[in-house]
Amino acid sequence: MTLIKSISGIRGTIGGRTGDNLTPLDTVKFAAAYGTWLKQENGQEQITIVIGRDARLSGSMVSGLICNTLTGLGIDVIDLGLSTTPTVELAVVREKVQGGIIVTASHNPKQWNALKLLNHKGEFLNAEEGSKIIELAEKDNFEFSSVDELGSYTVNSNAIDAHIDEVLALEHVAVDAIKAKGFKVVVDAVNSTGGIAIPALLDKLGVTCIPLYCEPTGHFPHNPEPLAEHLTAISERVIKEKADLGFVVDPDVDRLAIVNEDGSMFGEEYTLVACADYILGKNPGTTVSNLSSTRVLNDVTVEHGQNYYASAVGEVNVVTKMKEVNAVIGGEGNGGIIYPESHYGRDALVGIALFLSHLAETGKSCKELRESYPAYYIAKEKIELPPATDIDSLLSQIEKVYANEEINTIDGTKIIFQNKEWVHMRKSNTEPIVRIYAESASPKKADELAQLMIKTISDLI
Repeated sequence: MTLIKSISGIRGTIGGRTGDNLTPLDTVKFAAAYGTWLKQENGQEQITIVIGRDARLSGSMVSGLICNTLTGLGIDVIDLGLSTTPTVELAVVREKVQGGIIVTASHNPKQWNALKLLNHKGEFLNAEEGSKIIELAEKDNFEFSSVDELGSYTVNSNAIDAHIDEVLALEHVAVDAIKAKGFKVVVDAVNSTGGIAIPALLDKLGVTCIPLYCEPTGHFPHNPEPLAEHLTAISERVIKEKADLGFVVDPDVDRLAIVNEDGSMFGEEYTLVACADYILGKNPGTTVSNLSSTRVLNDVTVEHGQNYYASAVGEVNVVTKMKEVNAVIGGEGNGGIIYPESHYGRDALVGIALFLSHLAETGKSCKELRESYPAYYIAKEKIELPPATDIDSLLSQIEKVYANEEINTIDGTKIIFQNKEWVHMRKSNTEPIVRIYAESASPKKADELAQLMIKTISDLI
């Protein structure tokens, strides 16, 4: 059982002992810390926040604890109920409120839940803000409101519809072209809130939707992380239904994976590549992804005559870099699309709309579109180190070994070889391990590169 506090919020497993898991007491304490921070940041202004949750089994309990804690602090709460991460992010801006909380553990299994915290822009908190909230939670010294000053509680059940309308209104979402194609799509929403949002979006786009695991019961039918090994059921269903493609989202609908018409994987890394290719053809500009994402985004961006930039890993870091370079699109290789014309957050609904627009306008099948991009493969490994290892010093030694190659040190150490291969090494913040990501032109070469780095590290220890 685990409780993890980070700048973006708190996550943990349900049940167990206080302080070691996400128990009701831990939930209340962290919600109180966030509410107290908001009050400090906003002075005498009346505070309102929006809250929404995915469909996981503990969601109602955790959400209720948060709402009651915040109203106890004199904060007004707008409860969106079953929602998605991007829906909550957009609602913060639409409602002109001071913050938001998303109750979701994203792709983690059912025993997990979390509080993801937003600022008044509907964006995740930065490191300084997150650290202040953790400090407040640890002090455990909160001042609650008297009975006459309690916050109000209201329900808004229309947020997903408003989110869909905003997606359809985006300039480069080709609604008419998509409707003309008459696509047939299978949707795996892992029995969470994507089962509400995605079919409703597809209906308005004139797409025939075949739902698979779209009942928002919270009973995940498979591991909810949308990786190829977890998606055999939708692969079979796409073939059986003779569908044009399949869409898969995680429980809070900020990651998008795609299945080709023959049941093969489009590849999570390529979700962003395809959407960026489409947007760059409409609105040329810079792109951003994190250091562990495929280099294909760089290749496609250069083909459009534009500049690509890499950020440190983590959505907040991608967003910071995107703002810095005024990127037209960006995201992460886990299927996370960040499209500033909508908002600065990963959004599978936006991803679906842009991807279908691209398919409709190119006239290609899903697999043909995938095959039009360079083929690269990423291997992911990790190496456990002795607890006393100075990992920063170790990475510095590796940089000297590969001093003749291009080195990027904004987040761990990334070595970019002249043959376009790369390897990225990052230390874990919670345990003595180094995570290793390597990309090459074949799975075998990517794995060999990762193993080479494991050997290099072992030799240096």
